[in-house]
Amino acid sequence: MRNTTYCVTSVTHTDKPFHAYSLGKQRNEDAIEMARIARGISHEQLEQEPSLFTIINSSSPLRLDEPMLQGIIEMSRRNQAVVLTPFTLAGAMAPVTIAGALAQQNAEALAGIAFTQMVRSGAPAVYGGFTSNVDMKSGAPAFGTPEYIRAAQISGQLARRYGLPFRSSNVNAANSMDAQSGYESTMALWGAISGGSNFIMHGAGWMEGGLSASFEKFILDADLLQMMAAYLEGIDITEASLALDAVKDVGPGGHFFGTEHTMSRYKNAFYSPLISDWRNFESWQEAGSPTALQKANQTYKQVLAEYEKPPLDEAITEELASFVAKRKEEGGVATDF
Repeated sequence: MRNTTYCVTSVTHTDKPFHAYSLGKQRNEDAIEMARIARGISHEQLEQEPSLFTIINSSSPLRLDEPMLQGIIEMSRRNQAVVLTPFTLAGAMAPVTIAGALAQQNAEALAGIAFTQMVRSGAPAVYGGFTSNVDMKSGAPAFGTPEYIRAAQISGQLARRYGLPFRSSNVNAANSMDAQSGYESTMALWGAISGGSNFIMHGAGWMEGGLSASFEKFILDADLLQMMAAYLEGIDITEASLALDAVKDVGPGGHFFGTEHTMSRYKNAFYSPLISDWRNFESWQEAGSPTALQKANQTYKQVLAEYEKPPLDEAITEELASFVAKRKEEGGVATDF
């Protein structure tokens, strides 16, 4: 019943499109039906308005297994989004060279995308890039590496060549929210952003190569994502923003703290971080020397305490509960893998 519980939790705790796991036909069917119920729409309208997505990972090298193929069939025939993302780790399931790994990724992604169109012409599909490398000493996956950045940038170029949206990720291989988790995620996000990603999967909270998650890391990643978004906004260049009059008024050796130009803009002039601490050492020490981890811990607990479910019609809530109860009575979905 884990899949049913996950799906009903997703549709009742967020109003965003959610991810359906492609681990067998029944799981896809259940996710699609719960998405339809949650939106309060007909089967026909659901097929006209894609409302959820699935990630399809090829079993690299050069193979799509049965659950993944079933996922493509069930999602594409109902016109829901399929994100084809080969699991190509250079040196393990793909050639050790980035060029070779990307050539294999491209072949696997396009094969899966072509299959979506065989199921239903025009079905929404996304080109996913996940190529990284492994630690050649241990064989463990490595993320947030220079190789990962280059692979993400090139994957974005390939996706645009084919006229497809591009999916990337915010990944790292750290086991705790430490410096490694921060710099690897920053590197990974730079690859996603500079690669022109339309969709960032594993956007926040991802740890240990995807084997664990962290509430504190979720907050750190939210900060990183917001900083990247602020960076992408660019700057406003107008006569007022050039501030030549303010420069003239302040003159040599002055300061801009109290000028009208500053006072009318200071509240929104710069990005305000969630957890960065910009006080000097003495002020920071007097405040108890809070670390980024401590601030992230406090922030996530505050967010959870203040959380409110999105409004959902009572009739929809009852229909979802009825569907879940029925699936539980039927015994859920057999797990055979």
